[in-house]
Amino acid sequence: MRDEFLEPILASDREVADEVGLRPRLLDDFVGQRELKEHLDIVLGAAKQRGQAADHILLAGPPGLGKTTMACIVAAEMGVALHITSGPALERAGDLAAILTKLGEGDVLFIDEIHRLSRPVEEILYPAMEDFQIDIVVGKGPAASSIRLTLPRFTLIGATTRTGMITGPLRDRFGLVARLDYYDAAELDAIVQRTSRILDVPLTDDASLHIARRSRGTPRIANRLLRRVRDFAEVRGDGTINAATALEALRVFGVDELGLDKVDRAILRSLCEQFDGGPVGLTTLAIAVGEQPETVEDVYEPFLIQQGLIARTPRGRVAMDAARSHLANP
Repeated sequence: MRDEFLEPILASDREVADEVGLRPRLLDDFVGQRELKEHLDIVLGAAKQRGQAADHILLAGPPGLGKTTMACIVAAEMGVALHITSGPALERAGDLAAILTKLGEGDVLFIDEIHRLSRPVEEILYPAMEDFQIDIVVGKGPAASSIRLTLPRFTLIGATTRTGMITGPLRDRFGLVARLDYYDAAELDAIVQRTSRILDVPLTDDASLHIARRSRGTPRIANRLLRRVRDFAEVRGDGTINAATALEALRVFGVDELGLDKVDRAILRSLCEQFDGGPVGLTTLAIAVGEQPETVEDVYEPFLIQQGLIARTPRGRVAMDAARSHLANP
């Protein structure tokens, strides 16, 4: 009876281990973002030579480009612990104070979606970043008093998808502000092949390139597509992924040659057909495709604009000629 329940648990553990293993652990293993890697190599190398914590780092860019992975790499390169939280999770100043007081010397604190920090939390962060001190108020009313605590020197890494929403005083306190760019097909091809080796997936070079070209310049999407193609190959084929298998799998999962999915094409069809090319407001467009305006703006629009399929204007979103051509020849 014991063995019957043991195997599913072990299988789950193996899958979790595979997913964790997809993240590169060192700067040399990270594919792409050459300029950022060079900057980090200099900043981290100098910090290690001085025996100090690295300067605070702000990473900006669309989701899925490797901001969290880069934070893990910084901690690994510096040989320190990594503490992870997010802006929405830090509701009160005390939440941040509790985390800061647990940091060790040189540790890395990673705050995802840092632009969503509340103002009271952000105010606590200022002296922590500059002077490595925080003031904690004890008690209420006339009996309240302030206690100043000294923190160990740490490195704050903030990640944001909306740089413009970060206040100037917070942004200026970061020693290195970097933006992660979309990846080209060659870089994504290398990432797909690396992932296939880690997951032990038989994959031809042609199949890898097809997946890379449809990954919207994003490693997270490339790894997700590879897993879906792997599932298709195991269920509908012999487990080996060649070019024909990859193309058929991508067709089944609704990913076209530009990497557009069902929602992307719905946005283009709404603009071109329902609204005669636009202009149309974001809220109206989001309702037409059944998505939240924030989702359309943050998840779908950046890639569509980058590909020259749609454009933002003061009057609203408009479809470009490339969108009509793509819909006519899917």
